[in-house]
Amino acid sequence: MDSETEQAVLAAIDDQWIVDNLRELVRIPSVDGTAAEIEVQTWCADRLRSLGLDVDHWRLDLATDDPGFPGMEVERDEAWGCVGVLGGDATPGLILNGHVDVVPGDAFDARVEDGVMWGRGTCDMKGGVAAILGAVSAVVAAGIRLRKPLAVHTVIGEEDGGVGAFATLRRGHRGEACLIAEPTAHTVIPANSGSLTFRLEVPGLATHGSTRSRGVSAIEKFTVIQTALQELERRRNQDPHPLLAHLDLANPLSVGTIAAGDWASTVPDRLVAEGRYGVRLGEGIAEARAAFETAVAEACAKDDWLREHPVTVTWPGGEFASGLLRDGDPLLADTVQAVADVSGETPAVKGAPYGSDLRQYSAAGVPTLQYGPGDVWYAHAADEHVVLADVLRAARVYALLAVRRCG
Repeated sequence: MDSETEQAVLAAIDDQWIVDNLRELVRIPSVDGTAAEIEVQTWCADRLRSLGLDVDHWRLDLATDDPGFPGMEVERDEAWGCVGVLGGDATPGLILNGHVDVVPGDAFDARVEDGVMWGRGTCDMKGGVAAILGAVSAVVAAGIRLRKPLAVHTVIGEEDGGVGAFATLRRGHRGEACLIAEPTAHTVIPANSGSLTFRLEVPGLATHGSTRSRGVSAIEKFTVIQTALQELERRRNQDPHPLLAHLDLANPLSVGTIAAGDWASTVPDRLVAEGRYGVRLGEGIAEARAAFETAVAEACAKDDWLREHPVTVTWPGGEFASGLLRDGDPLLADTVQAVADVSGETPAVKGAPYGSDLRQYSAAGVPTLQYGPGDVWYAHAADEHVVLADVLRAARVYALLAVRRCG
């Protein structure tokens, strides 16, 4: 890291400006499906224009019948995309991507104590978005003339399926490579497992609780299915992908909600359970669903009641396929080198067990990985926070990468 251009862009990074932008972002309560999700995209478009980028800020078509549509888990009447491009109209040499929607919460004050900012979205992932803005601002302030354009994609709906990234890619916004600023706890992540939301309807036979032997409890029959799902999870984690071998469960299967019964003294005749099902790296959505449905069907076939009254399986919500950067793509080495040059340490390279927009960019032919401030452990948590020093370090990594890929 000895070029004058690289030194100039690092010197141009304004730490306080980044923190101030992060505070403003967090104070917009952009929960999925709310009006603030629209407001935050307007904020991003205005900020990118103020930096001199050419901005495409457009209303998304939510009525699409495109077979690739990833689905939504909340209702939206209106949603907006935002893309800013610096340096011309050719194919960008690098995309910096960040989602600006957040899951529900009540802490949007952006409180700062001892170098840490607290609040919903600080970690997942407005800290990364603020770092992106800081990097782009530094490129502009340093007066660097880019050989290839640098693009910024801010998207909504990532938390409930990825409608924002889907619409951005369908609009034609592409690049030679993409870095997503998701929280990665100082590691570089070139691969994500996927995930699906499942819904099980387990039938029973209602009767008075005092004569329960005349009925069939849907709760008791669910235990048959739960045992089968635990065995399915065990099998699907026997041989994890090498990038996920560091995890105790590379492909988790978790039941998140159960609802059954309508009266304490009545044997319940229906149980509904919903949960999250991990999609293995390289596995198709249809293949993953088939494995799940087969496990449920085989469990039903072994039970006298369920054989005649099988469990119904449906798939509500968003679809998160897996995503993987192809072996040997230079984006990985370039990112690792930028992190090492800024931090003085070579980062670990690992896969992650959760879905993200990485899979959408990868599927569109854009080599993509993740590196960003914060730890996913605190994403969606009551104590969500980000260390500001990590945000500022990420901004420097993005600035170096932008110069090296585009400048």
